[in-house]
Amino acid sequence: MTPGLQHPPAVVQRPGMPSGARMPHQGAPMGPPGSPYMGSPAVRPGLAPAGMEPARKRAAPPPGQSQAQSQGQPVPTAPARSRSAKRRKMADKILPQRIRELVPESQAYMDLLAFERKLDQTIMRKRVDIQEALKRPMKQKRKLRLYISNTFNPAKPDAEDSDGSIASWELRVEGKLLDDVRPGPAPPPPNSFRPRGPCSAPTVPVPLSQPSKQKRKFSSFFKSLVIELDKDLYGPDNHLVEWHRTPTTQETDGFQVKRPGDLSVRCTLLLMLDYQPPQFKLDPRLARLLGLHTQSRSAIVQALWQYVKANRLQDSHDKEYINGDKYFQQIFDCPRLKFSEIPQRLTALLLPPDPIVINHVISVDPSDQKKTACYDIDVEVEEPLKGQMSSFLLSTANQQEISALDSKIHETIESINQLKIQRDFMLSFSRDPKGYIQDLLCSQSRDLKVMTDVAGNPEEERRAEFYHQPWSQEAVSRYFYCKIQQRRQELEQSLVVRNT
Repeated sequence: MTPGLQHPPAVVQRPGMPSGARMPHQGAPMGPPGSPYMGSPAVRPGLAPAGMEPARKRAAPPPGQSQAQSQGQPVPTAPARSRSAKRRKMADKILPQRIRELVPESQAYMDLLAFERKLDQTIMRKRVDIQEALKRPMKQKRKLRLYISNTFNPAKPDAEDSDGSIASWELRVEGKLLDDVRPGPAPPPPNSFRPRGPCSAPTVPVPLSQPSKQKRKFSSFFKSLVIELDKDLYGPDNHLVEWHRTPTTQETDGFQVKRPGDLSVRCTLLLMLDYQPPQFKLDPRLARLLGLHTQSRSAIVQALWQYVKANRLQDSHDKEYINGDKYFQQIFDCPRLKFSEIPQRLTALLLPPDPIVINHVISVDPSDQKKTACYDIDVEVEEPLKGQMSSFLLSTANQQEISALDSKIHETIESINQLKIQRDFMLSFSRDPKGYIQDLLCSQSRDLKVMTDVAGNPEEERRAEFYHQPWSQEAVSRYFYCKIQQRRQELEQSLVVRNT
């Protein structure tokens, strides 16, 4: 006899009522429709719930307390119950075969269910395709029309303020996407921006009229703008006007520069496009090898890999290495290298892209009417379809309605199953009332034992011969051993508390 082990109670499985002569139907529970087990189950007569042996019996939890609470387990909260309710599967919507045989018209519902399954699979596949497409850059080529114009304000000797008594000119750099420009060669109206005083750097223009549709600002296409004026006229400290993008930059529809002067000025505009993703200018040797001038890093690596495959430079024995030809060796300065080393070695071969250079003459001649120059620049903008695809993935407009309809379908199927159970009960009771009641009472007795965790036969346990069996001595010894160990732990805890 090993101390410290309690006598394992006999495992009693919940006995179900087999279908056969007693129960002609299948799937019906042993109980009438309504509350199960015909009310609250009672414990064995003559034994209070608190007096049951814990090793062999467990009292039923009091009203209002679940079985999980009686065992000290956490009780699921309302959100957990709602999550479990949402875990309903597609199989819960399927009608049982017996109901489909009773109601042939239900086949139309099953056909709709199969169509819904195919539709869900198609939508899910399309969503995955859209997610994969959004990971790749979706750009389209557009024309950005650039307007460079200037105005001249001659000096007024009778002006009251000092600004009017000095001749000055104002340079404007504006632009719009070609699709947003109205037909015709006319430049933007001269009053599109409020006039500003002299400045050493471009100021933020203020549009007088806001467009009804939000459009991309002109400055958002560029990373920097540098205007270089004639150094002989404005000196080495005041001949450069620079604008560079910062994280806090506010986008504008154009730039303007105002300077004093009554002479025509030659200027150079340097515009650096803001490429997304960033692009780089290739080293001349690498550019001739790949046939690329300015491209993104991923496109350069892909073109290099295509060159390796086309010329069979990959090592036949060790696929990780590349055996360079004479051009490859001149560029990377090694006869053999790993393909994983190429991105690191490319860093020294990639340069910032060249800016767009525009030479312009700021004319102050009143007879010169041609003071506006137009240039078209190729830019890449986001595909309009990308925004629609993103909004489709993030849209939750119909999710609530679909969830409500799914819940209604589940409730309807549960109601149909419950009605089927009631119908089977009524049919079984009408065929053999006496036998059905007897089977019901036997089933309720067995279920009551399982619910109260009572193992054994109460009728046998009432007699003394049941306790003269060989297992009783070992069970008593284990019971007393457990009690002694429990008492010892209580004493040790009390001594520890008293010493502290």
